[in-house]
Amino acid sequence: MKIIDPHVHFFDLKKGNYHWLKSENPPFWPDKPIIQKNFNENDMKLASPMELAGFVHIEAGFNNEQPWQEIAWLESMNTMPFKSVASIDLTSSPQYFIKQVSKLLTYSSIVGVRHILDDDAEQILSNKNTATNLATLATNNLHFELQMPLANLAAVSLLEKLLKNAPHLNVIINHCGTPKLTAKQNQAWFDGMGLLSEYPKVTIKCSGWEMFSRHYSNHQLTRVIKACIAIFSMDRVMLASNFPLLLFSCSYQELWQSYRVAFGLTSNELEQLCYQNARRYYRFSD
Repeated sequence: MKIIDPHVHFFDLKKGNYHWLKSENPPFWPDKPIIQKNFNENDMKLASPMELAGFVHIEAGFNNEQPWQEIAWLESMNTMPFKSVASIDLTSSPQYFIKQVSKLLTYSSIVGVRHILDDDAEQILSNKNTATNLATLATNNLHFELQMPLANLAAVSLLEKLLKNAPHLNVIINHCGTPKLTAKQNQAWFDGMGLLSEYPKVTIKCSGWEMFSRHYSNHQLTRVIKACIAIFSMDRVMLASNFPLLLFSCSYQELWQSYRVAFGLTSNELEQLCYQNARRYYRFSD
């Protein structure tokens, strides 16, 4: 069973800034020390019959002012096939944004960018520069990693307008669009998912379970993944880890084992969700 993990983060605390990882800065998680250490590809251990064939590194705050520094560091140290997603500011001036994109494109692993929207989604998506900058991404064949709660329907509506103006932009939703694990609280999330699923260039990654609850159950995991598949189809869903933050709840092996056995997928379906879709959307064949 080959796996391409499309959502991981590595740290080198001596080289990167990682403002959010420092104890004096938010988020103030009591278990934050678990991840306040260096991590690299050798820390992602899988036992047979599972085999890690590649990964996608998502920006981790190495240096958000000069995001290419993180990509340069990654390309200097990794041996396994991988792709990278850099940090970027969607609200920066279009001239500065183009300079940032041009610099990032000098690195062979770069395939996309992320600006974490979360609670600021409406403000960022309505910024006068955002539409122009998203169009620049599409023109340069870079996708946008979307991290915000899809239950925020006002933000989803703003995003829809931007997608209509940039029909060639590929968007990959992070962490299932931040659902509530209690099904009764999820109607707005379902609605947001349904709206975005109408855009064929929008896909979704299932990961970040430990961010919703440190003690999530396989039943909750299964319910959310099945909902994502039902709304987006098997072709537009990827399973991912959010390593090393998953260590708040389980080991790397345990998560992928849960994906393997939790909801009765066939071997072909598992290969699609755990390998083929990530290989296609993150352009591992390039």
